[in-house]
Amino acid sequence: MYIPKYFKITDEKMAHDVIKEHSFATLFSQHNGMPFATHLPLILNKENSYLYGHFARPNPQWQDIKNQTVLAIFHGPHCYISPSWYETNKAVPTWNYVTVHVYGEVELLEDDNELLGSLHDMVLKYEIPESTYRLEDVDAEFLAGMNKGVQGFKIKINRIEGKVKLSQNHSLQRQELVINQLEQKANTDEQQIAKLMKANIKNLDVQ
Repeated sequence: MYIPKYFKITDEKMAHDVIKEHSFATLFSQHNGMPFATHLPLILNKENSYLYGHFARPNPQWQDIKNQTVLAIFHGPHCYISPSWYETNKAVPTWNYVTVHVYGEVELLEDDNELLGSLHDMVLKYEIPESTYRLEDVDAEFLAGMNKGVQGFKIKINRIEGKVKLSQNHSLQRQELVINQLEQKANTDEQQIAKLMKANIKNLDVQ
């Protein structure tokens, strides 16, 4: 990924947070000599060393993915930035966004307990604390049958790179103009980008 130095995520914790908060990823590999992608949730383990996920068995991507170096992309908030918000007409449109790329090697899960553990962690992550749904409460025979329909895997993380493009290459005045416009938008992405931009400016003031 092309990352100008002022957009590079250098804080490892921030990269991990993006992965955890935006865990519905796009996983790219080579299948039959061609690029292939699947959109699926990937869960970062507690040691931040592996990503866990599972394919539907009819999905051919898993059949030749073992030991491949793959790319998982985690898309954070993103939004359009209009040049009409600036103090000059000598400007062009752009896009602000947050993204993290993870590279690693795939291992297929052969142990049913490891697969069940990864599914349990996924349910815990996405179910609200007040939810009455518990994977351990599901009929064991039914769950075993459902598990036969998926192929679990884990990705040993080799490298993480992240990009947070928040108009850092523009003046502070212009960044504040953009924040003001984004805060007036109803969309969640615009609100999140405005919040991140304000936090970035605050961090610059502290340094």
